Parts: sequence; structure tokens; C-alpha cells
Amino acid sequence: MPVPLSVLDLSPIVQGATAADAFRRTLDLARHVERLGYTRFWLAEHHNMPGIASAATAVLLAHVGAGTSRIRIGAGGIMLPNHAPLQVAEQFGTLESLFPGRVDLGLGRAPGTDRAAAMALRRTLAVDPERFPDDVVELMAYFAPAQPGQAVQAVPGAGLHVPIWILGSSTFGAQVAAALGLPFAFASHFAPAMLFDAMRIYRERFAPSPQLAAPFVMLGVNVVAADTDEEARFLSSSGRESFASLRAGRPTQLPPPSQAWERDPFEPADPLQRTRVSFVGSAATVQAQLREFVERTGADEVMITSHIYDHAARLRSYEIVAPVAVTA
Repeated sequence: MPVPLSVLDLSPIVQGATAADAFRRTLDLARHVERLGYTRFWLAEHHNMPGIASAATAVLLAHVGAGTSRIRIGAGGIMLPNHAPLQVAEQFGTLESLFPGRVDLGLGRAPGTDRAAAMALRRTLAVDPERFPDDVVELMAYFAPAQPGQAVQAVPGAGLHVPIWILGSSTFGAQVAAALGLPFAFASHFAPAMLFDAMRIYRERFAPSPQLAAPFVMLGVNVVAADTDEEARFLSSSGRESFASLRAGRPTQLPPPSQAWERDPFEPADPLQRTRVSFVGSAATVQAQLREFVERTGADEVMITSHIYDHAARLRSYEIVAPVAVTA
């Protein structure tokens, strides 16, 4: 069975460029992967990050939707504690009205930023993340057909079919997705530690729903593919350096590749034992790694993100990986 491949783009701002440059490259990438047959193109909500331009996620999705014709577009995700559920329903009802049958809505319970920016977004940190399931249920209700006398309606939104996904990097999201009968996207691209526990809980506890009859898991991975293993390792140094800066509390724009960041001598050989799941190498290397990953995890779909400084090299990386969807 072919394993669908999708794309997670953070609309990276590379050193020496601007957000406007990032938006042009995001649309170019979306058109490129649409031609290659990828299933979805998702954008993620992050704030106060100098190297990520997708903070206004719904707005940027409209830009991508208008420039493409077939590929599904969506959020991976909208960080629900930052928003009122009604606002999210209206935004994604608008997107679904503009691009019928193409819109996904992935929901996360993290703020997607640091404490200071979270305060600026919400004006208070009194929002209880444990209310996330209730907020998801409220949001889903706004997409149901409006009832006579209903005091608050999402216009547009009511009566529209916008598939909702639950995102997570722990067992909490797995439990929510299972209880509500929703597809589950796990962030193994940056936090794989609880991957197998989360998948087990999700699959064992899944309750069928009107949206989904059986469990469906999509797993995120980092991929840097090039014509040779050596070139791919060099290109991957940008993402490695950027991730290290983020972990150190100093987020930066995506730097150019550097030989100093090509390797981590302490990194485990098993990709699922690392701090983030990454596959780096030539076509043969990466395609084999991806197939093994799917076999080990039983993933129903794989979502790929590629932190590559050079835009042409990023396009090439997705081109190299595309055949896995056919041959996995």
C-alpha cells in the first residue's frame, strides 16, 4: 500500500531575507509538491520566532490556497489556547468556503511560543491547557449545522465539513484524539520520546466518530535529501544549528550551512532514539530510512519538514523523497 506523504512548512526566514521572501518561497514550494503528488501542505502557528513567518497561519493558508488547485491545505497546527474557538471556526469556515474540499484543521494545546509572547497574545496566562478537549468540542460544534434559535453561529463555518486533527507530542493528545474519534498527528520531528506510547494509547482507545471510522496516525519527520550523502549532511547543518539555538533560548533566522554543524558525535544511531526524527542523505539512503520508519511505526501517513537554507535545494529534497509515496 502506498504511504501518503505530506509537507509541513514553517515558512522559514533565512538569514539575509525577509518574511515577504519566505512567503514567495512557501507558495513556490506548495506548487512544487502539488505537482509531485504530495497529499497535504500544512503551515504551523509559531510566534516571536525570527526565523518563522507563519504566525498568521490562516492568512498565509489563503495565499497558498489561491496559488494552488488540488493539494489539501491546512494548519499543523492552530494553537487553540491562543484563540477563541469561534474565531478559529470563522477563519477555517472562510478557508473552506474559498477552497471547498481542500482544508484541514490541526489543533494543538501548546502556545507555540515563549511565555512573554503567550502573555502578549492572550493578555493573561489564566487559560487552562487542561480545557483543551472542551475547546475542541466547542469548535467542532460551530461546524455543525446551525439550529433554530442558536445564539452564536460561525458565519461562515456552520454546516461546513472541515476535517479536524489533534496534534501532540505526548500521550495527552493521543487520548483526546482517541476519545473524539479524530485523526492524530504526532510531532516526532521534534519530540519523539513518547511516540510509541502515544500511538498505542490512541489505537487502543479509539472511538469511531462521524468523521473517522478507524484510527489514523500521521507522523512528522525531518528530511534533508540531496544527490549525495555528503551534500545532504552539509545542507542539514542549517537545521541542526537553528534547532540548537532554539533549544538554547536564542531562536534565529535559518543560517546558511556550515561544516561545523554537519554532525553530532553524541547522536544515537537509531533515529527514533534522537531528540528529533531526521533522515539525511541521498535518494537511496533517505528512501530506505523512510520505508524502515513506516514499517517500525505503522504510520498511515508521513509529514515531512525540511529546514534547508537554499530554496532550490529544498525543492530538490522534496523531489527526491516523493517516490516513497509510490513504493513504500
